[in-house]
Amino acid sequence: MARCGRAHRLLAFRGFAERDVRRRADAVIDLLDVGRALGTMRGWGAGAVTLAGAVTRPNPAAALGAFAYFRNRHELDDLLSGGDDHVLRRVVERLEARGFPVVGVHDLAPSLLAKEGAYGRVRPAPEDEASIAVGLGLLRDLSPHDVGQAAVVASGHVTAVEGPEGTDRMLDRARRFSIRRPFGRPVVGAGVLVKAAKRGQDMRVDLPTIGPRTVENAARAGLRGIAIGAGSTLVLEEARTVALADQLELYLVGVPWSIGREDP
Repeated sequence: MARCGRAHRLLAFRGFAERDVRRRADAVIDLLDVGRALGTMRGWGAGAVTLAGAVTRPNPAAALGAFAYFRNRHELDDLLSGGDDHVLRRVVERLEARGFPVVGVHDLAPSLLAKEGAYGRVRPAPEDEASIAVGLGLLRDLSPHDVGQAAVVASGHVTAVEGPEGTDRMLDRARRFSIRRPFGRPVVGAGVLVKAAKRGQDMRVDLPTIGPRTVENAARAGLRGIAIGAGSTLVLEEARTVALADQLELYLVGVPWSIGREDP
């Protein structure tokens, strides 16, 4: 935001924002302290809101503490029903209904969006391209089910699919259940992390994101590279991310991807 030259305030959620983010935040609140969140933003005179980072879904019992800020129990039930995409859409609707337009990160910092093509010096081999195609097809088919935005594919076989736990934990699963050679020796440099936005996804919230930590975890999982949907995936700390991928000999490539509801 500072690089965009726009005045801004940072509101961090306790238990979700990392320590350095909390240090820089103008206010730190509990996720379900809806009254304080709205009051804080009104006090700042906020003209718009941008949602960044990930949070886990609150359980229904905890959510009852925020009940006073919903018109009725049905509205609260509707918010918590369905998958993550459904919840985020409802959050956007509630914020905008209370006078806070939601703006996407990509609108404020379009340079963060992934571009097509290879980022570093390592290139995917033909067998990697085939695995990438399998992963993209899987994510396209899973989109209506609001499951996740990432998968691991090795030699054309899906070995892990992202769930509510997020990409980092999925990669840890992929590491622990990686394909093994005889006598328990792990296959080094096998598989690809494929990450792309869901079809029909609201670009303002929950865009898939990678950064240095993603590269480190992919290497730890024994993968050969990372493929991301161009135009709808955020690349954080691009220079550091690409340098780390080169250092660890992983390819990082942006692939054509449309989030329209119909296939391109």
